[in-house]
Amino acid sequence: MAGEASAEAARKSSQEAAGTTEEPQFPVHGDDQAAAFFDLDNTVMQGAALFHFGRGLYKRKFFETRELARFAWQQAWFRLAGVEDPEHMQEARDSALSIVKGHRVAELQSIGEEIYDEYMAERIWPGTRALAQAHLDAGQKVWLVTAAPVEIAQVIARRLGLTGALGTVAESVDGVYTGKLVGEPLHGPAKAEAVRALAAAEGLDLTRCAAYSDSHNDIPMLSLVGHPYAINPDSKLRKHARQLDWRLRDYRTGRKAAKVGIPAAAGVGAVAGGTAAAIALHRRRR
Repeated sequence: MAGEASAEAARKSSQEAAGTTEEPQFPVHGDDQAAAFFDLDNTVMQGAALFHFGRGLYKRKFFETRELARFAWQQAWFRLAGVEDPEHMQEARDSALSIVKGHRVAELQSIGEEIYDEYMAERIWPGTRALAQAHLDAGQKVWLVTAAPVEIAQVIARRLGLTGALGTVAESVDGVYTGKLVGEPLHGPAKAEAVRALAAAEGLDLTRCAAYSDSHNDIPMLSLVGHPYAINPDSKLRKHARQLDWRLRDYRTGRKAAKVGIPAAAGVGAVAGGTAAAIALHRRRR
């Protein structure tokens, strides 16, 4: 017994010295009281889902060029800053509501499937996708939790094989959008409340659950669970995560990309060009 204990202690000491200490298995297979909650924009997908949706609607002549310029400016800001600015989010929300007003819910749902294939599928982060799949393979449920419209979130969740999605709900009457919201956008503390309510309804133990996000705005949601992850984090979340010893994953490449959240390699040129154009448009409008 003494010899076995000594050998085990020596093995652990050697692993620690080599930086190869084994961690407990996670996700835990067969734990039906655990689940995972993923933010969408810049966590699961590069950029903002609402912007990509707007591009698809513009292609289908839902709105005019000047409104597309507004979407482009909002996306450029998101890419450059790497954070969710409340003022820009409000503008994006109002733009989207005015665009869909009077259209049927079923019509937007059908178009959403097409737009996913056109603009969103290639922007899914493979690393985050693998994390979600690990939870699914462990027999756990996986939800998207996003301020994006719930119809968009549901399409993405379905295409990725996830359990479902929580998102901002636009009001509809007799299947037609009114241009108003039901309640407030699912953002910041509202995400935490939604996750808490879902966990209660599903009989989940939040201390055994995981949450993933890129934004400091989601610290309330991340703080709810026993396994918080900072994915492609903005500077405030990175600092917070390091202070609390949360796990970090950054799937962006290049020093600049890691700093501000802009896709590297071939994507940088396209983003830079689009950003310059958006800034020029904004200055002319002013």
